Amino acid sequence: MIDTSLIADYWDAAAPSFDQEPDHGLRDEHTHRAWDRLLREWLPPAPQDVLDVGCGTGSLSALLARAGHRVTGVDLAPAMVDRAEAKLAAAGLPGRFLVGDAAAPPTGDERYDVVLARHLLWTLPDPEAALRAWVARLRPGGTLLLVEGRWRESDGTGQPYVTGAESLPWNGGVLPDTLAAAVEPLAGDVRVEPLSEHADLWGRQVDDVRYALIARL
Repeated sequence: MIDTSLIADYWDAAAPSFDQEPDHGLRDEHTHRAWDRLLREWLPPAPQDVLDVGCGTGSLSALLARAGHRVTGVDLAPAMVDRAEAKLAAAGLPGRFLVGDAAAPPTGDERYDVVLARHLLWTLPDPEAALRAWVARLRPGGTLLLVEGRWRESDGTGQPYVTGAESLPWNGGVLPDTLAAAVEPLAGDVRVEPLSEHADLWGRQVDDVRYALIARL
Protein backbone atom coordinates (compact mmCIF):
# COMPACT_ATOMS: atom_id res chain seq x y z
CA MET A 1 0.00 0.00 0.00
CA ILE A 2 1.31 3.44 -0.94
CA ASP A 3 1.73 6.02 1.80
CA THR A 4 -0.60 8.85 0.75
CA SER A 5 1.65 11.38 2.48
CA LEU A 6 4.36 10.47 -0.05
CA ILE A 7 1.94 11.13 -2.89
CA ALA A 8 0.94 14.50 -1.42
CA ASP A 9 4.60 15.40 -0.91
CA TYR A 10 5.43 14.48 -4.51
CA TRP A 11 2.70 16.69 -5.96
CA ASP A 12 3.42 19.49 -3.49
CA ALA A 13 7.00 19.49 -4.78
CA ALA A 14 5.76 19.40 -8.37
CA ALA A 15 3.35 22.32 -7.93
CA PRO A 16 5.78 25.23 -8.57
CA SER A 17 6.75 23.91 -12.02
CA PHE A 18 3.52 22.07 -12.86
CA ASP A 19 2.13 24.74 -15.17
CA GLN A 20 5.26 24.72 -17.35
CA GLU A 21 3.79 21.74 -19.21
CA PRO A 22 1.63 23.17 -22.01
CA ASP A 23 -1.41 21.04 -21.18
CA HIS A 24 -1.12 21.84 -17.46
CA GLY A 25 -0.75 25.61 -17.49
CA LEU A 26 -2.70 26.21 -20.73
CA ARG A 27 -0.58 29.34 -21.21
CA ASP A 28 -0.32 28.99 -24.99
CA GLU A 29 -3.35 30.47 -26.70
CA HIS A 30 -3.78 27.51 -29.08
CA THR A 31 -3.71 25.00 -26.21
CA HIS A 32 -6.02 27.15 -24.11
CA ARG A 33 -8.56 27.42 -26.93
CA ALA A 34 -8.35 23.70 -27.74
CA TRP A 35 -9.24 22.65 -24.18
CA ASP A 36 -11.93 25.31 -23.91
CA ARG A 37 -13.55 24.12 -27.14
CA LEU A 38 -13.59 20.46 -26.10
CA LEU A 39 -14.90 21.13 -22.61
CA ARG A 40 -17.76 23.14 -24.10
CA GLU A 41 -18.51 20.23 -26.46
CA TRP A 42 -18.36 17.55 -23.79
CA LEU A 43 -20.26 19.30 -20.99
CA PRO A 44 -23.91 20.33 -20.90
CA PRO A 45 -24.58 24.07 -21.28
CA ALA A 46 -23.66 26.25 -18.30
CA PRO A 47 -24.39 26.67 -15.52
CA GLN A 48 -23.66 23.19 -14.19
CA ASP A 49 -22.24 22.09 -10.83
CA VAL A 50 -18.87 20.54 -11.65
CA LEU A 51 -16.58 18.52 -9.37
CA ASP A 52 -12.99 18.63 -10.66
CA VAL A 53 -11.20 15.74 -8.91
CA GLY A 54 -7.42 15.86 -8.91
CA CYS A 55 -7.73 19.49 -9.98
CA GLY A 56 -4.01 20.29 -9.77
CA THR A 57 -3.34 23.98 -10.25
CA GLY A 58 -6.89 24.59 -11.43
CA SER A 59 -6.39 25.26 -15.13
CA LEU A 60 -9.44 23.26 -16.22
CA SER A 61 -11.40 24.62 -13.26
CA ALA A 62 -10.63 28.12 -14.52
CA LEU A 63 -11.88 27.28 -18.02
CA LEU A 64 -15.07 25.85 -16.58
CA ALA A 65 -15.66 28.81 -14.27
CA ARG A 66 -15.09 31.23 -17.14
CA ALA A 67 -17.68 29.31 -19.16
CA GLY A 68 -20.21 29.91 -16.38
CA HIS A 69 -20.07 26.64 -14.45
CA ARG A 70 -19.98 26.38 -10.64
CA VAL A 71 -16.73 24.56 -9.86
CA THR A 72 -15.51 22.62 -6.83
CA GLY A 73 -11.94 21.32 -7.09
CA VAL A 74 -10.32 18.63 -4.93
CA ASP A 75 -6.64 17.70 -4.73
CA LEU A 76 -4.55 15.75 -2.25
CA ALA A 77 -1.65 18.23 -2.44
CA PRO A 78 -2.16 21.47 -0.48
CA ALA A 79 0.30 23.32 -2.72
CA MET A 80 -1.79 22.46 -5.77
CA VAL A 81 -4.94 23.70 -4.06
CA ASP A 82 -3.20 26.93 -3.06
CA ARG A 83 -2.22 27.56 -6.66
CA ALA A 84 -5.69 26.72 -7.95
CA GLU A 85 -7.26 29.19 -5.52
CA ALA A 86 -4.76 31.87 -6.50
CA LYS A 87 -5.25 31.24 -10.22
CA LEU A 88 -9.01 31.70 -10.12
CA ALA A 89 -8.80 34.64 -7.72
CA ALA A 90 -6.31 36.41 -10.00
CA ALA A 91 -8.70 35.93 -12.92
CA GLY A 92 -11.67 37.13 -10.90
CA LEU A 93 -13.38 33.77 -11.23
CA PRO A 94 -15.48 31.97 -8.59
CA GLY A 95 -14.44 28.52 -7.41
CA ARG A 96 -14.18 26.40 -4.30
CA PHE A 97 -11.14 24.20 -3.64
CA LEU A 98 -10.67 21.49 -1.02
CA VAL A 99 -7.66 19.50 0.11
CA GLY A 100 -8.57 15.82 0.14
CA ASP A 101 -8.41 12.44 -1.52
CA ALA A 102 -9.70 12.78 -5.08
CA ALA A 103 -10.77 9.13 -5.00
CA ALA A 104 -13.16 9.91 -2.14
CA PRO A 105 -13.84 13.65 -2.40
CA PRO A 106 -14.61 15.35 0.93
CA THR A 107 -17.85 16.86 -0.31
CA GLY A 108 -20.33 15.11 1.95
CA ASP A 109 -23.78 14.55 0.46
CA GLU A 110 -23.37 17.17 -2.26
CA ARG A 111 -24.29 16.07 -5.77
CA TYR A 112 -23.01 17.40 -9.08
CA ASP A 113 -24.02 17.57 -12.70
CA VAL A 114 -20.48 16.75 -13.87
CA VAL A 115 -17.49 14.95 -12.36
CA LEU A 116 -14.25 15.61 -14.22
CA ALA A 117 -10.89 13.86 -13.80
CA ARG A 118 -7.85 14.35 -16.02
CA HIS A 119 -4.79 12.07 -15.91
CA LEU A 120 -5.62 10.91 -12.40
CA LEU A 121 -6.63 7.25 -12.46
CA TRP A 122 -3.06 5.97 -12.91
CA THR A 123 -2.15 7.39 -9.47
CA LEU A 124 -4.94 5.62 -7.54
CA PRO A 125 -4.61 2.41 -5.51
CA ASP A 126 -8.21 1.39 -6.33
CA PRO A 127 -9.33 3.21 -9.48
CA GLU A 128 -12.53 1.20 -9.87
CA ALA A 129 -13.63 2.18 -6.35
CA ALA A 130 -12.92 5.79 -7.29
CA LEU A 131 -15.13 5.46 -10.37
CA ARG A 132 -17.97 4.19 -8.20
CA ALA A 133 -17.45 7.05 -5.74
CA TRP A 134 -17.54 9.63 -8.52
CA VAL A 135 -20.67 8.22 -10.12
CA ALA A 136 -22.35 8.20 -6.70
CA ARG A 137 -21.76 11.96 -6.53
CA LEU A 138 -23.58 12.60 -9.80
CA ARG A 139 -27.19 13.64 -10.09
CA PRO A 140 -29.48 11.61 -12.37
CA GLY A 141 -28.55 12.43 -15.94
CA GLY A 142 -25.10 13.61 -14.87
CA THR A 143 -21.88 13.40 -16.86
CA LEU A 144 -18.64 11.62 -15.96
CA LEU A 145 -15.75 13.04 -18.00
CA LEU A 146 -12.40 11.24 -17.84
CA VAL A 147 -9.39 12.44 -19.82
CA GLU A 148 -6.94 9.55 -19.71
CA GLY A 149 -4.20 7.72 -21.55
CA ARG A 150 -1.49 5.12 -21.47
CA TRP A 151 2.06 6.49 -21.23
CA ARG A 152 5.44 5.88 -19.70
CA GLU A 153 6.33 6.75 -16.10
CA SER A 154 5.77 10.42 -15.30
CA ASP A 155 9.42 11.15 -14.48
CA GLY A 156 10.68 9.65 -17.73
CA THR A 157 13.21 7.34 -16.03
CA GLY A 158 11.17 4.17 -15.84
CA GLN A 159 11.28 4.38 -12.04
CA PRO A 160 8.08 4.69 -9.98
CA TYR A 161 7.27 8.26 -9.09
CA VAL A 162 6.82 7.29 -5.44
CA THR A 163 7.72 4.12 -3.58
CA GLY A 164 5.09 1.48 -4.28
CA ALA A 165 3.69 3.10 -7.43
CA GLU A 166 4.76 0.11 -9.49
CA SER A 167 2.03 -1.90 -7.75
CA LEU A 168 -0.79 0.45 -8.76
CA PRO A 169 -3.42 -1.30 -10.91
CA TRP A 170 -3.26 1.28 -13.71
CA ASN A 171 0.33 2.46 -13.22
CA GLY A 172 1.44 4.11 -16.46
CA GLY A 173 -2.14 4.79 -17.52
CA VAL A 174 -5.12 2.80 -18.73
CA LEU A 175 -6.18 1.82 -22.23
CA PRO A 176 -9.62 2.98 -23.40
CA ASP A 177 -11.17 -0.48 -23.67
CA THR A 178 -10.19 -1.27 -20.08
CA LEU A 179 -11.60 1.99 -18.77
CA ALA A 180 -14.79 1.68 -20.79
CA ALA A 181 -15.34 -1.83 -19.41
CA ALA A 182 -15.02 -0.45 -15.88
CA VAL A 183 -17.41 2.45 -16.48
CA GLU A 184 -20.11 0.73 -18.55
CA PRO A 185 -21.73 -1.07 -15.57
CA LEU A 186 -22.05 2.33 -13.85
CA ALA A 187 -23.49 4.42 -16.69
CA GLY A 188 -25.91 3.85 -19.51
CA ASP A 189 -24.14 5.83 -22.24
CA VAL A 190 -20.35 5.60 -22.68
CA ARG A 191 -18.28 6.88 -25.57
CA VAL A 192 -14.55 7.34 -26.18
CA GLU A 193 -12.95 10.13 -28.21
CA PRO A 194 -9.29 9.67 -29.30
CA LEU A 195 -7.11 12.68 -28.53
CA SER A 196 -3.56 11.58 -29.41
CA GLU A 197 -3.60 13.34 -32.78
CA HIS A 198 -4.79 16.67 -31.35
CA ALA A 199 -1.37 18.30 -30.91
CA ASP A 200 -2.91 21.60 -29.80
CA LEU A 201 -4.16 19.92 -26.63
CA TRP A 202 -0.66 18.85 -25.57
CA GLY A 203 1.47 21.63 -27.01
CA ARG A 204 3.32 19.08 -29.16
CA GLN A 205 2.88 15.89 -31.13
CA VAL A 206 2.49 12.81 -28.89
CA ASP A 207 3.02 9.15 -29.71
CA ASP A 208 1.18 7.56 -26.79
CA VAL A 209 -2.49 6.81 -26.21
CA ARG A 210 -4.64 9.74 -25.07
CA TYR A 211 -8.40 9.96 -25.10
CA ALA A 212 -11.53 11.19 -23.37
CA LEU A 213 -14.25 8.95 -22.01
CA ILE A 214 -17.63 10.63 -21.65
CA ALA A 215 -20.35 8.78 -19.75
CA ARG A 216 -23.94 9.90 -19.14
CA LEU A 217 -26.00 8.47 -16.33
